[in-house]
Amino acid sequence: MGDLITGFADALTPGNLLWALVGVTIGTAVGVLPGIGPALTVALLLPVTFRLDPAAALIMFAGIYYGGMYGGSTTSILLNTPGESASVATALEGNKMARAGRASAALATAALGSFVAGTVGTILLSVAAPVVADIAVGFGPPEYVALMAVAFVTVSALLGPSLRKGAASLVIGAGIGLVGIDTLTGQPRLAFGVPSLLDGIDVVIVVVALFALGETFAHLVAGTGAARVEPVRGAAVLSRADFRRSWPAWLRGTALGFPIGSLPAGGAEVPTFLSYSLERRLSKHRSEFGHGAIEGVAGPEAANNAAAAGVLVPLLTIGLPTSATAAVILTAFQSYGLQPGPQLFTESGDLVWALIASLYIGNVLLLVLNLPLVRAWARLLTIPAYGIYAAVLVFACLGTFATGGTVADLLVLTALGLVGLLMRRADVPVAPAIVGLILAPLAEQQLRRALSLSDGDWSTLVSSPWTIALWTVAVLALLLPLVGVVRRRRNEPGQLTYAGDREPGDR
Repeated sequence: MGDLITGFADALTPGNLLWALVGVTIGTAVGVLPGIGPALTVALLLPVTFRLDPAAALIMFAGIYYGGMYGGSTTSILLNTPGESASVATALEGNKMARAGRASAALATAALGSFVAGTVGTILLSVAAPVVADIAVGFGPPEYVALMAVAFVTVSALLGPSLRKGAASLVIGAGIGLVGIDTLTGQPRLAFGVPSLLDGIDVVIVVVALFALGETFAHLVAGTGAARVEPVRGAAVLSRADFRRSWPAWLRGTALGFPIGSLPAGGAEVPTFLSYSLERRLSKHRSEFGHGAIEGVAGPEAANNAAAAGVLVPLLTIGLPTSATAAVILTAFQSYGLQPGPQLFTESGDLVWALIASLYIGNVLLLVLNLPLVRAWARLLTIPAYGIYAAVLVFACLGTFATGGTVADLLVLTALGLVGLLMRRADVPVAPAIVGLILAPLAEQQLRRALSLSDGDWSTLVSSPWTIALWTVAVLALLLPLVGVVRRRRNEPGQLTYAGDREPGDR
């Protein structure tokens, strides 16, 4: 409790309060814009925040994270265009409410649900994070190798349309992460004789390229069209009847979102859909589902924001990102020379607790900011897409040049942006690539350390109960998707597979 009070003292300074307000404002604004999510925004702002104090920058990024999670609900409700996969469930009923002239009620229950879930989730984060960190302090190199394996498998399986495509993205990121000089042997790796690659590729450049440039190029290729925006009538307020129907859904969504988001294989997508399914089963107004049931907005939106707090548990305590935005925030920590993990609470405790305290403050700021200004956020949806992505391209190039100050960085940015475009065209997710980029060098380092301490004995990787448990989780996470495929094929015995139906690479 004393650490949290100290964190509030730091977070409530005028400077940090200002950065929290800037963060939630930017996060809400970009969350509202279709196709621009919190991950892309944090990636764009990384290069231009290097001169900020680490605490101020991370507080602003946390505000962007929470603000972007809320802002995505506005796009889903008014435009039926979820900015992130976690907002898909909100769109199912939210857009139907908007078309029925109840956009204000849908936006109000989303805002209040975000506040309730975010506040409860942050309280649970304050309690759970130190406990998990204390457990992780006892981890040695073998445990970290097993933990990285869990991260690689679960991220590949859950952050993509298939395990194969997720693994392909992971390999791409790991390959980029291994470029440069091998710290053990001093030999160049994957530099192809290019001197500028000997120092490796800056993580910030990779993140900006794959997210910002890849998304921009994809929209350039696909083209943009006009979208129908549902009007907002009146203030974002809830009637008594809507409030009575919403508050139980907020609590149930929070109960689902935080624990699932806290798992290394968590994220926000699973609890939002579970919440929608649960509300549909428990509601006394089942006939309204599919036509604009308010519980179908309240529950998933609460689950989404509670999961956002839960995602910070593995990120801060063991350094594992379980979402695209968490992966980019991990990059932000590393850009300031900080490595999230159990040592972070002992070595940089003041910063961590100021960050957690800022989440409480950010939730209040979000509520104050969003309820009165809902019409203003809705107007952002009328900005032409070409204007949005032109600005993204300019900021990406300026930020990258500010990072290194060389033309070579811009060439690497463009090349990796084209890689990001190809990944999107092939439906290969970007988030696992960022996880591979960050964790592959760490996994290699811990593996070498483990083998060095054991004189090359590979059995050290399964020498403790924690390693056995973690490897078991990794194997199960790898096999469960395969079991699902086998079951689906058994349920369709009459279907034949032709050579022309196979995807490229199938045998």
